[in-house]
Amino acid sequence: QVQLVESGGGLVQPGGSLRLSCAASGFSLANYVIGWFRQAPGQEREGINFINNRDNDIYYIDSVKGRFTVSRDNAENTVYLQMNSLKPEDTAVYYCAAGPVATILSDYYAVWGQGTQVTVSS
Repeated sequence: QVQLVESGGGLVQPGGSLRLSCAASGFSLANYVIGWFRQAPGQEREGINFINNRDNDIYYIDSVKGRFTVSRDNAENTVYLQMNSLKPEDTAVYYCAAGPVATILSDYYAVWGQGTQVTVSS
């Protein structure tokens, strides 16, 4: 019953944009930190950003800073990741996760989505 579901991935050309959604059921996202992670084939999972429960602590790793924007809509119980100026190196499966502390470290997140594929290619 406690579940996160990502959506919005797909194939996009370099320089294009995608908007990912992370919808929660069985619990309220308003009470948790939400992190976004990605994993490319043959590589370890990489934390890319988080947003805390009060939207007053938002962090992005340098490689996505200025291109990705995270936001939450508590009424919809959904967190969004707007991805602009996409590069081929952004290609990965993207995951959202919920946890109790503001961190990019994946071990602190308890609930994970199934992932959505993002492919950036010409």
